[in-house]
Amino acid sequence: MQTQEQIQLINDTINKTKENLKSSAPNFIFWGALIAVLSFFHYSFPEIVQQTNYSNLLYWVLIPALGMVVTVLYNVKKRKQTGYETHMGRVLKIIWGVFNFSWILLIFISAQKNQNPTESILFLLGVMILITGLLIRFKPISFGGISVIICSMVCVYTPNNSWLFINGIASILGLLVPGIVLYYSKSNV
Repeated sequence: MQTQEQIQLINDTINKTKENLKSSAPNFIFWGALIAVLSFFHYSFPEIVQQTNYSNLLYWVLIPALGMVVTVLYNVKKRKQTGYETHMGRVLKIIWGVFNFSWILLIFISAQKNQNPTESILFLLGVMILITGLLIRFKPISFGGISVIICSMVCVYTPNNSWLFINGIASILGLLVPGIVLYYSKSNV
């Protein structure tokens, strides 16, 4: 195989992955909307969410866990419809699987230490989004990852409850907007 053919094969694989990832744009949109709504609702009505010591934890674990089930079922269905998986698609699936596992660990560690996990989760999420954007060479997702990392750093320097508002903004900038851009992009992004 000639060098030019190899380069063309690599570019075709990346473009195919972008095409496959386009079908996962609803994941970005779903998670961006869900986390933004949860964050802004909690920010606006803390007395509802924080009725007991455990209601806050349940709110931020149970609802996202149900969201994980929904997105896993959606992704399994999409994968069956496609009938194949590219190497890049497999890499992205592994990266996001590691994120989900890490998210669960961060929640439990933070609960044990009685600490707010938002900064850590936002940083981890931002890194995952940035890696995804860089791997598929889609700038809106990369910029979304950078914006989430910046929001995680802003959380460090803000008052107690402001992290909820920042979390909502990060979800919009890092997931919702890039997801919408990906959804409406041409297949050869």
